[in-house]
Amino acid sequence: MTAPPEGEDVPRVVGRLRGAAPGPTLLVVAGLHGNEPAGVRAARRVLASKPLHRGDLVVLGGNLAALRSDVRFIDRDLNRIWPAAPTGHEGQEHAGLSAAIDETLNAARGETLLLDLHTTSADGAPFLALTDHPLGRTVADAIPVTRLLGLVESLHGTLVDHMGSRGVPSLVLEAGRHDRASSVDVSEAALRLVMDALGLAPAPAASRELLARARGDLPAEIRVFHRHPIAPGDGFRMEPGFTHFQPVRKGQPLARDSRGPILCPEDAVMLLPLYQGQGEDGFFLGRPAG
Repeated sequence: MTAPPEGEDVPRVVGRLRGAAPGPTLLVVAGLHGNEPAGVRAARRVLASKPLHRGDLVVLGGNLAALRSDVRFIDRDLNRIWPAAPTGHEGQEHAGLSAAIDETLNAARGETLLLDLHTTSADGAPFLALTDHPLGRTVADAIPVTRLLGLVESLHGTLVDHMGSRGVPSLVLEAGRHDRASSVDVSEAALRLVMDALGLAPAPAASRELLARARGDLPAEIRVFHRHPIAPGDGFRMEPGFTHFQPVRKGQPLARDSRGPILCPEDAVMLLPLYQGQGEDGFFLGRPAG
C-alpha cells in the first residue's frame, strides 16, 4: 500500500504580531491550496521576527485539510468558491477561514491589505497580481517582480475577488514552484517588503535584492489575454518543459486533451502551465503591457 503524502499541520491562525501604535493591518493567507505550503513556512519565519513598529500582521492558514494531505483541495478548489459556502471539506474550510477573516477585519486599527501567497506547478520567475485599489498599487510598487495585469479579472470565485467586494485591496504572489526552497525565500522577501511599504517594520536590503535578481530582465508588466479552462473528463495534459514567461509561437503545440492537440493561438509568453493533477486552468498566455 502506498503511504499518503506527507503534508503540513497548520492551524487556522498561524500567528499574529501587533505593533504598539495603530496602523494598517496586513492579512496574510497562506496555503489556500494545500499543495502550496511555502507561504506558511515563509510567514512562520517572519512571525519569529522583532515586534512591529505599528499596525498588525495576521497570518491565516487556508485549506487546512488539504495542507495535511498535500493536495490542492479535497472536494472543491477553495479559491474558486467565494462568497458561497459549499458542503463537504471545503465548506468547513470556507466557514473557518471566513470567521477568522471577519475577526481580523473587526479588530483592524487602520486600512487592511490582503497578501495571498501561492506557488505553482511549473518553474519560472515569481510574479505578482493585484486588484485595482490605490493602496494595493502603492504597495505593489515596492515589490520588484513582474506584475500580471488581467489575471485576477480572468478568474471567478477567488478570495481576492471576494475581498475586493468588501473594499479590501489584495496582492497575489506566485513565488515559484511548489517544491523549491527558493519559493519560501521569495515568499518571505515579498512579505517583508509589503510590511515595509505599509510601515509595519523595515525590510532588509537583501529582500529587495533577492526579488530583483529573480525577475532579471523580464518586463515590469505582462497583460494576460488568454485562459485555457479545463473541465473534468477533458483528459488535459500539458506538453512537458514549459516555464513561466517562456516565449511561445503561433501554432506551437502547448497541450493535448481528448479532442487532440491544443495549439498556441498567437505569439505570446506562457504563464501558469498546469503540471499537477488538480486544477481548472490549463495555462494562460500574455504579452508585455504598454
